[in-house]
Amino acid sequence: MSVETGVPSDLLASHPETAYFWGRVVGDGDLGEDCVTVRTNDETAARRLASIAGAEQVDRRIREREYAHDTSITRAEEEFTVQVFGDLPSRAAAAFGLPRDGQPGGYRFDTFGDHDRQLLRGLLEGCGTICFKSSAETVGLSFVADDRRLLETIRGLLDGLPVDAPSDEIAETSSGGYWFGIEDESVPTVGPWLYEGSEETGLFAPSRRRKLQRSLDQAEGVDP
Repeated sequence: MSVETGVPSDLLASHPETAYFWGRVVGDGDLGEDCVTVRTNDETAARRLASIAGAEQVDRRIREREYAHDTSITRAEEEFTVQVFGDLPSRAAAAFGLPRDGQPGGYRFDTFGDHDRQLLRGLLEGCGTICFKSSAETVGLSFVADDRRLLETIRGLLDGLPVDAPSDEIAETSSGGYWFGIEDESVPTVGPWLYEGSEETGLFAPSRRRKLQRSLDQAEGVDP
């Protein structure tokens, strides 16, 4: 079922849509007292997330972001926010071990075991980075987060994929967070696998998928 054909009746149940939604929330969102918030810089993705959650509106603003690996670099970009009000934060925290109100997270994603592709795609778009490395002519794909345990969980998910996704050890960033990257030689396999079937479901951010494909084309010497 795609976001165009219906909304999941329970956001805590196992669906491709809910896996993608919670991946995005964990990647760039939070659980408050009575509100789940998820952020994205892709308007199409924001509207799809709102459709999944049954949210009535998407807020738009301009946000100044620090570059994860160098806090002296900032960039201004559009940010779209989707919020879901009610008792969902407490239910999600209990069901998935998600951090809430400053408490540490446990990150239990067993519910989405059949939808790891959509979960990881949401996590990549929420807290992942994609870049073309001109010096090596390869593509970098990494995950960045303040919570080391989240990155440990993501590495565990990658270890269980049907494609080979070896990764580096988790390291500290200059901003005080943590990050790790998938080994460059595996990105041309892992990246397309994560987006396989996304066109049919609509569960992806078009701008992020375009960036991945453009970077892979550059690495292969194909004119974008």
